[in-house]
Amino acid sequence: MKRIAMVLMLLPPLVGLYSKTLEIEVPKANIIGTPAPIKSMNLEPKAPRPKIEVPDGVTNVALGKPVTSSDDFPLFGELSFVTDGDKVAMEGNNVELYSGPQWVQIDLGKECDIYAIAVWHFMTQERVYFGVVVELSNDPDFRENVVAVYNNDIDNSSKRGKGESLQYVEANEGKVIVVNPPQKARYVRLYSNGNHANDKNHYVEVEVYGK
Repeated sequence: MKRIAMVLMLLPPLVGLYSKTLEIEVPKANIIGTPAPIKSMNLEPKAPRPKIEVPDGVTNVALGKPVTSSDDFPLFGELSFVTDGDKVAMEGNNVELYSGPQWVQIDLGKECDIYAIAVWHFMTQERVYFGVVVELSNDPDFRENVVAVYNNDIDNSSKRGKGESLQYVEANEGKVIVVNPPQKARYVRLYSNGNHANDKNHYVEVEVYGK
């Protein structure tokens, strides 16, 4: 398997290169219940979202696109939730995959220039998800010419190589991954391996900004 590891998040955000600032809608916060205490020695500090400048014509090319997964029978919800455009922070507005390393994959329909990816795993409580890896490829099986644009898998639990990015706390703001330099790909695959509250894997929405 030919894979290309790229530490893209260590590069500066895309500022001053293009004419348009990427606007990503953040759903309203809606914390429900008593959250589990967060225990992690590898957390990144909370910081404002990076300013990302992109060319004209960049949109969420993942909207409404088909989604497949390593878990053919989600415990809850539908895989289509991942790209349906509905990211309201409420119970039941997510797909829940089984425990252990799992992935979801978006078929953009054709090769696109990808500038950023936004992911919301869970919104109604603050969560730290483990083994988070995001990869791009034109190979639907992710065996050839795979580009890793994010990896915080400190112990290689997702079996995609050990990552250097820090774990993070997310809720309604999700996580924005700057793809710098931009990459060409048709398929986007996202891995996770449970979270600090339980061993399940969740997705509310994934947005892929490209053209």
